[in-house]
Amino acid sequence: MLKVGLTGGIGAGKSEVSRLLVECGAVLIDADRIAREVVAPGTPGLAAVVDAFGPGVLTGDGALDRPKLGSIVFADAGKLAVLNSIVHPLVGARSRELEEAAAADAVVVHDVPLLTENGLAPLYDLVVVVDASPATQLDRLVRLRGMTEEDARARMAAQATREKRLEIADIVIDNDVPLDRLRARVREVWSELVRRAQE
Repeated sequence: MLKVGLTGGIGAGKSEVSRLLVECGAVLIDADRIAREVVAPGTPGLAAVVDAFGPGVLTGDGALDRPKLGSIVFADAGKLAVLNSIVHPLVGARSRELEEAAAADAVVVHDVPLLTENGLAPLYDLVVVVDASPATQLDRLVRLRGMTEEDARARMAAQATREKRLEIADIVIDNDVPLDRLRARVREVWSELVRRAQE
């Protein structure tokens, strides 16, 4: 089994790359999706978040109000650290369960947005970074996700710098390119991952 950490700044196009890797045959473990599962209604994770931040972070039907919580934690490093201390251990445990269920010869891609920030590179056999210029990231967040420019810049600033991400990269996928070029690059990377998995 080859354990790959996949990361990239917000708006860099990591989700598209992970989708293309799955098309190639990767087993995807998506930390964001798991992070939503571990704070679903009725979970101990959601109860812990409400204990830490109060019932104001819930919607009317008892689900986590993610935009509301986001506006609280992205403006305050201390509160973000509290949230991470609740969610990250739960995500880690679930990720390990999913990894253990994969085939022995699988290429398991862990899609981890905050891999750099949380010093997680040593957990993987190699790290793939999806890279795009800050201008491209900003454009995608505003145009495709409907964020205000101010909110987009704040989210980008809350993450590791582009330089810090590139420092930990074993493989870089440039995503300042048209989709057909991105697809070709992902296929190249996939061939390399399969080769390493077979070693």
